[in-house]
Amino acid sequence: MSAPKVQQISAPTILGEGPHWDHNAQALYYVDIKSSAVHKYVPATNKHTTVKIDGIQVSFVIPLEGTMNKFVIAVGRNVAILTWDGESSTPTDVKYVSVIDNEKELQGNKLNDGKADPTGRLWTGSLGPQTGSFTEYPPPLGSLFSFSKDWTPTKHVTNISISNGLAWNKEEMYYIDSATRKVEAFDFDAESGKISNKHTAFDFELNDVEGLPDGMAIDIEGKLWVACFSGGQVIRVDPANGKVLCRIEIPAPQVTSVAFGGPQLDELYVTTANFFLSEEQQKKYPASGAIFRVTGLGVKGHPGQPVKL
Repeated sequence: MSAPKVQQISAPTILGEGPHWDHNAQALYYVDIKSSAVHKYVPATNKHTTVKIDGIQVSFVIPLEGTMNKFVIAVGRNVAILTWDGESSTPTDVKYVSVIDNEKELQGNKLNDGKADPTGRLWTGSLGPQTGSFTEYPPPLGSLFSFSKDWTPTKHVTNISISNGLAWNKEEMYYIDSATRKVEAFDFDAESGKISNKHTAFDFELNDVEGLPDGMAIDIEGKLWVACFSGGQVIRVDPANGKVLCRIEIPAPQVTSVAFGGPQLDELYVTTANFFLSEEQQKKYPASGAIFRVTGLGVKGHPGQPVKL
């Protein structure tokens, strides 16, 4: 197998995140958290469109199954339904449907990464107030939630600092609190949506991996692809034995998340950030914040799962 090819496909964002491949539309959706913007990219036409959302930040975008123009998004502490035609620079509608962390001491929390599990159930986690420097982690005030069809949140995990990556296979859910520098695994009951038996699937410290684990995806062989924030790479790991299988360097230090896509689901889309970078880093990595496409992986992944109601 030849070495994977890494190609820049977008202009830089500030904090690119949450890539989601809509296989039916053959389109990639992602967000720029700091700009409160949802982006759409259609590879077949190389067309980029963007819609701005009123609010403190937008941290993920997931299509709503059975619709052409409705998406589940997070705005601050809120879950909302975005109605957008994929073309206009302003949304048709943003309807708030749920809010987390109503307790007074938690109202500085924000939702971060989010995905739908294989049944279409929404999962997302929160993080505490940020200090303005990534060298200091937010306090462990966040939680991990799932949502019922009427948008009632269920809290599964607490004392989270930076809620991030999610991935599933038939029997397990994988989850990242970036501050722990670990990928955790839970036994997962798809019917009930309950998780149990937390255990470590991969440890950055033990494997001498630079940076923090951020977003992730799972391939058809059950291996995890983990974005390394402040590590400038994506790693493929085996959650069964906790070992690194390969590393792909990305020309941006702050790699935030990954998603499989393309007509054959054999391409990896990688989001990055340009956030708290020094002038020296910005000169060395001018593409920081861009979205990249990696081809020649030799493995396929899964399409993005829409939210089902």
